[in-house]
Amino acid sequence: MVLVLWDVDGTLVRTAGHGRWAFEEAFKTVVGRLPEPVDYAGRTDRQIALTMLGGEDHHLDPLLEELEAALELRKEALRMEGYAYPGVPEVLEALHARDDVVQSLLTGNILPNAMVKVSAFGLERWLDFEVGAYGSDPHDVRSDLVAVARQRANAKYGEPTDVVLVGDTPLDVRAAHEAGARAVAVETGFAERDALVASQPDQLLEDLTDTAAAIAAITAST
Repeated sequence: MVLVLWDVDGTLVRTAGHGRWAFEEAFKTVVGRLPEPVDYAGRTDRQIALTMLGGEDHHLDPLLEELEAALELRKEALRMEGYAYPGVPEVLEALHARDDVVQSLLTGNILPNAMVKVSAFGLERWLDFEVGAYGSDPHDVRSDLVAVARQRANAKYGEPTDVVLVGDTPLDVRAAHEAGARAVAVETGFAERDALVASQPDQLLEDLTDTAAAIAAITAST
């Protein structure tokens, strides 16, 4: 069984800023002011929240709870203004049809927000959320999240013969390699092509519009 783990933002969907705005609104509700600017790309929601809080964790749980509520309120606007990247539904559906593939998410988003983002565009039908790993898991190192997903897949389906992480940043590639997984990078997100090339993914795709090419890249070892 091949376990395919998808990053969300920049790989599957574009959220038109609603994820960031939800974070800012949640922070203001909990702390009483807007946060200082932080870098979101490739980081877990826990890391982002702790950075916003200056390392103080006594507001961490309330902030993450408020973040869930804030994004849920934005779901309809997210659906109207954001989009799934071209080719994503076709690739997810094609992989879902295979008996030897299980698909889930590996994302810095907390689980409820990951579900909101993919379900806004009808992608949830092809994903098994139970075997994914999320920013709500108690791990800040992305490669540790790969291990969490592998363990969950093993408990439900048996040990995966191959684990593939599909993402849009060098951090995704590094996480895959550190965890002994294959890395497929796509150029649809926030990283420059040169940075992705330098990170040495096992496969590099411009986008997912060519379904056959994407399937071949993701299942290259099967």
